[in-house]
Amino acid sequence: MPIGEFGGAPPLASEGSPVLTTPMYWMYEMAQASLNPARAVTDATRLLFQNPLNPWARTEVGKSVAAACELFERTTRRYGKPEWGLDDTEVNGIRVPVEVRSVWEKPFCKLLYFDRKFARPLRSPQPRVLIVAPMSGHYATLLRGTVEAFLPAHEVYITDWADARMVPLSDGRFDLDDYIDYVVEMLHVLGGNTHVLAVCQPSVPVVAAVSIMEARRDPFVPTSMTLMGGPIDTRRNPTGVNDLAQERGIDWFRNHVITKVPFPHPGMMRDVYPGFLQLNGFISMNLDRHMDAHKRLFANLVKGDGDLVDKHRDFYDEYLAVMDLSAEYYLQTVDTVFVKHSLPKGEMMHRGTRVDPSKVTRVALMTVEGENDDISGLGQTEATHGLCSSIPDHRRVHYVQKGVGHYGVFNGSRFKAEIVPRIHDFMVSAANPSSLRALAAE
Repeated sequence: MPIGEFGGAPPLASEGSPVLTTPMYWMYEMAQASLNPARAVTDATRLLFQNPLNPWARTEVGKSVAAACELFERTTRRYGKPEWGLDDTEVNGIRVPVEVRSVWEKPFCKLLYFDRKFARPLRSPQPRVLIVAPMSGHYATLLRGTVEAFLPAHEVYITDWADARMVPLSDGRFDLDDYIDYVVEMLHVLGGNTHVLAVCQPSVPVVAAVSIMEARRDPFVPTSMTLMGGPIDTRRNPTGVNDLAQERGIDWFRNHVITKVPFPHPGMMRDVYPGFLQLNGFISMNLDRHMDAHKRLFANLVKGDGDLVDKHRDFYDEYLAVMDLSAEYYLQTVDTVFVKHSLPKGEMMHRGTRVDPSKVTRVALMTVEGENDDISGLGQTEATHGLCSSIPDHRRVHYVQKGVGHYGVFNGSRFKAEIVPRIHDFMVSAANPSSLRALAAE
């Protein structure tokens, strides 16, 4: 199921109508406020028909009423940012507590560190990994499974991007150039000997950041760079998302999905691509599947199948939690990556300087793709190897995971069993040329 990618916004009633687009957010807020009393009554009714003292609670009618009330509340709720829920992990067969804390912060991002509280220090340090999460609609917690899979054998950091509606206008704008600067600053904060891993959309800014650091001979370049399902060259095997950007052009996106944050949010009057529009796009791509999932939820609530109900809640609590994106960042990314293909054409600029991936020489490169990826088509991430032409062959690896789509590239059973071990071996071997030669030959 596609989650959190550009290009899914629905068309509005009229073409090129910012006059219509701007009040949409304000109308959405009014609708949310007007539903609050109904949600409160519905929730009270649900509790009433789930009360064991109520004789109706054990009947088919009572269970159906309670299920309908929960369904209404869940489908009209605004979902907040999910919790990480990673309280511990297993390292070398021992359960270790995990504390999530911020180690660097700017208005649009925090750098989170998953600090494993060892009773005794490890005999040898484990690879330090900076996971750059997508800033494409969903929160960084979408990568909870990714972090969980790396924690047993890695020192993990992740970018926690801010919801643009929560950033005051006085904190300034945020665009693709700022994104690249943030990545460079975080690598400096980590102080070298770091492996950077980009999941999907951040592949382009991460390649740009590493290219710029290499051109400057920056001592804090990462030891390795792993790109997973990233849209490096969307001209290769284009998907529906890529075709939409090409067909519409940047002006369509500017006129149809950009609006201003309303009162009372801290980011009032900031230009954003709002989360509720993004969610509309995500759901419309697989509307029948979502409707069937909620029908099954109703049936499982009536049957009392707690395991299936909990699985539904867990997935949709994450899926329906969306954040606003800064308009400057969103439009610049769509234009640079999906419309102009600036990076593979050698035309991408950062602060007036051309981004040149051929300058990358000290960083080992691994690309990972899913055989059935319908967001970043097969070959789009692999194109990085042609751009980073100065990396020796023994310091580069490409891997295609059979039988997975976009989501399976960074989450799920095959990711944990087949992709993570390969990335781990790659990172461990990145500083050892002979080891990388053997890994590249596999």
